Amino acid sequence: MMIGWEGPRRVHGALIHVDIIDAKIWIQRDGTEDGIAGELEDAGVSRSDIVLGFREPSVRPYTGYAVA
Repeated sequence: MMIGWEGPRRVHGALIHVDIIDAKIWIQRDGTEDGIAGELEDAGVSRSDIVLGFREPSVRPYTGYAVA
C-alpha cells in the first residue's frame, strides 16, 4: 500500500494489483521498482502464465508474456 502525503495531497492506494483469471496471473498494476513479473518468474512461474494487464492489448504480443 501507498499511504501518506505528497505535499497537500493525500496518497492512499495499492502498489500492486494482481488477479488470477483463467489460470493466468494478470498484473493489473505494478508500482514496484523492479517489477513483480520478474519476481514471479524467479519463483518458477512461466512467462506464458503471466499477463501484463496494465499494457494495452495491442502491445501485449511484444512483451514476451502471455497475451491473455
